[in-house]
Amino acid sequence: MSQSPDAARDLLRDAFGRIAEGVPDVVDGLSVDELLWRPGAASNHVAWLLWHLTRQHDAQVADLAGAEQVWRSGGWAERFALPYEPDAHGYGQSDADVAAFTVSDPSLFGAYAAAVHDETVTYLGTLDDDAAYERVVDDAWDPPVTVAVRLVSVVDDAAKHLGQAQYLKGLVERRR
Repeated sequence: MSQSPDAARDLLRDAFGRIAEGVPDVVDGLSVDELLWRPGAASNHVAWLLWHLTRQHDAQVADLAGAEQVWRSGGWAERFALPYEPDAHGYGQSDADVAAFTVSDPSLFGAYAAAVHDETVTYLGTLDDDAAYERVVDDAWDPPVTVAVRLVSVVDDAAKHLGQAQYLKGLVERRR
């Protein structure tokens, strides 16, 4: 690793913090119907994108930390009450699954993102030396995936989905 573990941790905290702050910003000003609007039958909606980006973040960081996902430990599965299997997080789900997504309280997205962010910051605090970042977590790839690579992947995926949700919010607002 070319930077100190403290510098890497600070950069990751900042990156994950931007995601956590971005989620409620996207929700702000949108009604439930607007959160669920899809520009096409095979498209995602804002609500699904925000849920998926936070679920993948939660699942992957919990796996790295050897911890239970906040989705379960924090009661988020019950609060969202989605028509999916409890461990669903968006991978491999169909257009019909996206269409079945419902939400009654838009504030759930920001609150869940904040809870996942808190757990992520706690986990990042455990990464106290280069060896912690260089630990291989998936040797099915060449080169093998390390903790550092996985964390960057989580940020990258979340940022892409956040950008998609922001774009959709813009489309929704233009429809008014």
